[in-house]
Amino acid sequence: MTEIRTAIIGYGLAGSVFHGPLIAADPSYSVSGIVTANPERAAAAAARHPEARILSDAAQVLSGDFDLVVVATPTPGHAELATMTVTAGLPTVVDKPLAVRAADAERLIALAERGGVPLTVFQNRRWDGDFLTVRRLVSEGRLGEVWRFESRFEWLSARPRPAWKSGTAGRDGGGVAYDLGAHLVDQAIQLFGPVKEVYGELDRHREHAVNDDDSFIALTHESGVRSHLGMSSLVAQRGFRFRVLGSESAYGKWGLDPQESQLASGMSPLDDAFGTEPAQAYGLLGRDGEGVPLPTERGAYRAFYALLAEALRGGGPVPVDPRDALTAIRVIEGLHERLG
Repeated sequence: MTEIRTAIIGYGLAGSVFHGPLIAADPSYSVSGIVTANPERAAAAAARHPEARILSDAAQVLSGDFDLVVVATPTPGHAELATMTVTAGLPTVVDKPLAVRAADAERLIALAERGGVPLTVFQNRRWDGDFLTVRRLVSEGRLGEVWRFESRFEWLSARPRPAWKSGTAGRDGGGVAYDLGAHLVDQAIQLFGPVKEVYGELDRHREHAVNDDDSFIALTHESGVRSHLGMSSLVAQRGFRFRVLGSESAYGKWGLDPQESQLASGMSPLDDAFGTEPAQAYGLLGRDGEGVPLPTERGAYRAFYALLAEALRGGGPVPVDPRDALTAIRVIEGLHERLG
């Protein structure tokens, strides 16, 4: 079958570390175009993907040479760019979050549905190995009745922040709530269902910060489970990644899924070690003093594009229903509206 000719708009972290390598590793696709106006990124893109046309303007993807477009630009431009590509009838992947505001996301989804254009969201953290492990434990009832789900994504970042991240107000898509919370809220809902109550804290600690850099979101699910979600780029000591507390047992896990760091290091998604964790990184299952290491499921970022290829060729649904993304956007947008 012919390859799905793919154009990636944006070649920052999302385009260069996630989408480019994952698409190039899947025989169903070709990286046929990359859009970036940054000369250094253009040179890096050409070196990494010599078969791709390097374009300077997003409108150039409308030329008719592409079968799929990936929007991997800064968050504030997601809805506008995806509206352009969907209007042109191009199947579109949007990096999370789908949009900053729920109204924009709803209009985009309606546009895609009216035109019969496939639209999906890159919620890659659904395929983190540790999340897949938690999902299995919950589905198998290994913890009993789950009462509380605690999830953190935090670090102390020494890297300079991109200008758009440091200069964009939180309510306009800057800050860790939109950046990391979009993943954590999505994971919680995937596990425990719809939300009936939301509490949040959107804090700024950096000098002259215009957006949140240390935030907390608590969800009460209709199922009765409470999810406590922490996200920060300022912690001097990381806490656990997951702690899931149930009536019969608990699961605790430290450290981040390795797939992002593996991709950033240049490891191919086709490498036998991709997505695997060493035994010393396994989480503990059980009560205090009785916990046993539980092997972490293998991470599966490649699954996103494999499922999308099936959908584009008529074999199934898109890997992430864009309507799923609405809940996280509504939660984060609502907190910014209430907390200023």
